[in-house]
Amino acid sequence: MTDPSEMRALAADDKVAVVIVAAGRGARAGQADGPKQYQRIGGRAVIARTLDMFLAHPRIGPVVVAIHADDSALFRSAAGANADRVITVTGGASRQDSVRLGLLALRGYAPSQVLVHDAVRPFVDAELIDRTIAGIGERQGALPALPVADTLKRESAAGMIGETVSRNGLHAAQTPQGFPFWPILAAHEKAHHLGKADFTDDAAIAEWAHIPVKIVPGSPDNVKLTWARDISMADQRLSGERPRFPDSRTGNGYDVHAFEPGDHVTLCGVSIPHEKKLSGHSDADVGLHALTDALLATCGAGDIGTHFPPSDPQWKGVASRIFVEYAAKLVRARGGRIANADITLICEAPRIGPHREAMTETLSAMLAISRDRISIKATTNEKLGFVGREEGIAAIATASVVFPGDVPE
Repeated sequence: MTDPSEMRALAADDKVAVVIVAAGRGARAGQADGPKQYQRIGGRAVIARTLDMFLAHPRIGPVVVAIHADDSALFRSAAGANADRVITVTGGASRQDSVRLGLLALRGYAPSQVLVHDAVRPFVDAELIDRTIAGIGERQGALPALPVADTLKRESAAGMIGETVSRNGLHAAQTPQGFPFWPILAAHEKAHHLGKADFTDDAAIAEWAHIPVKIVPGSPDNVKLTWARDISMADQRLSGERPRFPDSRTGNGYDVHAFEPGDHVTLCGVSIPHEKKLSGHSDADVGLHALTDALLATCGAGDIGTHFPPSDPQWKGVASRIFVEYAAKLVRARGGRIANADITLICEAPRIGPHREAMTETLSAMLAISRDRISIKATTNEKLGFVGREEGIAAIATASVVFPGDVPE
C-alpha cells in the first residue's frame, strides 16, 4: 500500500480521490476465475484494467478499493504491482455499504472531491473521467449517463405489455459518479444510521440527501460487465483487435533562465554547486522545464505555463520534477508510452559531465523508463550571445512517445 504521507500529499494538491467497488460475488457472470471483477479479458483481470486507467490519470490521488473479505489473494494476484499503490478495505454486504466503508477510509486524506466507480466497468477512459470531475461542484455531484435509446415497456401483472413508457428525459446511469467528498460521505452515513439500504447507486443517495447531481455525457464503450456473455464479448473485443498502425509522436521543448546571485543551480533534478543560481518562479530547472513542454506537446496538451502558471504563488520555489511527473502521467492517461527523452543543456558553466549519471538516474525515476532511453548532453555557445557571456542557461528537449494508433482500413 502507498505510504500514507504520500497519499496526504496528493490530497493536499487537490487530487481527486477514488473509491472502486469490487466486493461483489458476480454470480450472474459465472465463477470460472472467481467473481467477475477477477475474470480475464484480453489476458488480464477486469479489475486490473480498471485500476490502470485511474492510477494513470494525472488528476487522481488516493484510490480505495473495496474488496470481499475472501478476495485478498485474488486481488493481489490480479492487481500485481498496483496492489501496493492503493488502499484496500473489506467491503460490506451491499454495494452501498462497500462505498460507505471506502469513503470512511478516505477521511484522513480529506479530499475535496471523490469518484465512485464499479470495478466491472474496465473500459472507462480518461476523457470520461475528465468530464465527470469537471461536473463536480462545491455542493453538486456529477453523473455520466447516456440517453435511453430503446423503446420502454411496462409489464402488467399478467405478463403482458401494460403501457409504453416515454423515454423523453430518461438516461442510463454509468460510473464513475463524482461528488464533493464531505457531503456524499455525510449522506452515506445518514442513510446507514437510518437503516436505508435500498439505493442502487450513489447518485440516488445524493438525490435523497438533496445534493443536486449534474448529468454529463457518458460513453457507449463504458459498459458494465454483468453476465457471462459480457465477459466473453469484452474478451473478444480486446483479444481480437486488429493490429494498429503505430502512432509515434515527437515533442520539442525550449527554455532559458537567467543567472542571479546564488550558490548552486538545479539542472535535470540535480543540485550542482555554482557561483550563481538560475532565476525563476520554481527552482528554475531549465532542463526539466524544456522536457515538460516536450512531453505535453506529444498529446497536444499545451505548455508548462498552461498547467503551472508562473503567476500562481503555489509554484514558487517548488521542485520542477513535479512538472515532469505530471506531464508523464498525462501522456500515459492518454495511452502513450514514453520511448525516449533527449535533453541538451547549453551553457559555459557549470560543467555537466560529472553530473550526467546522476541526472540520468533522476530522470529514469521521474519518467519510469530505463536509463538507456534517456540522453543528456551539454554544449557551450562558443562565448557567443547571452549564454556565451554566462548570463544564463538554455535547454532544448525532445520526447518521443508511442500512442496506440489507428486500426487500418
